[in-house]
Amino acid sequence: MALLEVKNLGISFGGLRAVDRFEVEIKKGQLYGLIGPNGAGKTTVFNMLTGVYKPTDGIIKLDGEDLVGKKTIEINKAGIARTFQNIRLFSQQSVLDNVKIGLHNQYKYSALTGILRLPKYHKMEKEMNEKAMELLKVFELDGKADFLASNLPYGEQRKLEIARALATNPKLLLLDEPLSNLDTELRVEMRREIKELHQKTKVTVVYVTHDQSEALALADRIVVMNQGQIEQVGTPQEIYSHPATPFVAKFVGRSNLIAGTWSADTFTPAGSTACWEGSQVAPVFRESGHYPVKPEHLQVKRDGRDGVRASVYEIEYQGVEVRMMLHNQADNEILEVRYRGDETYRVGDEVTLTL
Repeated sequence: MALLEVKNLGISFGGLRAVDRFEVEIKKGQLYGLIGPNGAGKTTVFNMLTGVYKPTDGIIKLDGEDLVGKKTIEINKAGIARTFQNIRLFSQQSVLDNVKIGLHNQYKYSALTGILRLPKYHKMEKEMNEKAMELLKVFELDGKADFLASNLPYGEQRKLEIARALATNPKLLLLDEPLSNLDTELRVEMRREIKELHQKTKVTVVYVTHDQSEALALADRIVVMNQGQIEQVGTPQEIYSHPATPFVAKFVGRSNLIAGTWSADTFTPAGSTACWEGSQVAPVFRESGHYPVKPEHLQVKRDGRDGVRASVYEIEYQGVEVRMMLHNQADNEILEVRYRGDETYRVGDEVTLTL
């Protein structure tokens, strides 16, 4: 049985259908990526899963328990914890106390015990301090336990928010854009730490991002959303190599959609005699007369007839590769190529593109 089961989930705000027919089944221990452009409905899905928004329709079950209509605190106690796109910490509390707040569902004592500082109070406070320090050590924050949360650098505040969410001992951890606003070096570091954390704790994670590279690097499976609906669900390899829709082809990996004609599993680009094998290409592309090709999969030649004739109009040197933008001479559509080689090209050159 799936840990999280979501069926036909949707929500409307007035006349706007923000999310429609969202469905997913997530097994225990998986790391799911939920990706899409800004405004795709990703955070709205999180808000429905955590009780911030009540769905207009649909089913949400965690370990078989129906969560629709429950309050946020009840859903948290059921086993869902989350972080937010905009960090929400108790800024005037210490780093240690922020994590201990997440532990209070597991360590309980009466108000009288706390007021009188009875032995049970001291025992539980000691246990919470030890557990909180363990979590802080995972994120290398144990040396800053006494700092105010507001005095941490931005990246460490992100880490603290994840530590606090983990303190609730969740069955399901929802991470909403955890690497946003971080510099490149810190993003790589955090990505590695999240992957290691998932491997160590085995906690089930849903990871929201608009950055495809993050999802491809981290996720076991990926859900691609656009305009409130699911475009495709699959492994990172399936999503990248075998897009099911034109949107996925463009959004994940920036595929070129080359026009031409299909004959069974063979594609011939417009204005060419080339024959490209296409047995793995989705039906939607066959119906529209297109062939999706990633920029790095196109080869550039000075001359040749068995390919797509194009003219170079922009070149960007990017270190290990050169990014070239070209006009397809058959239909004047813009194509992108990521080229590695010794040949030097210039704006205005006419070339042939092949697989």
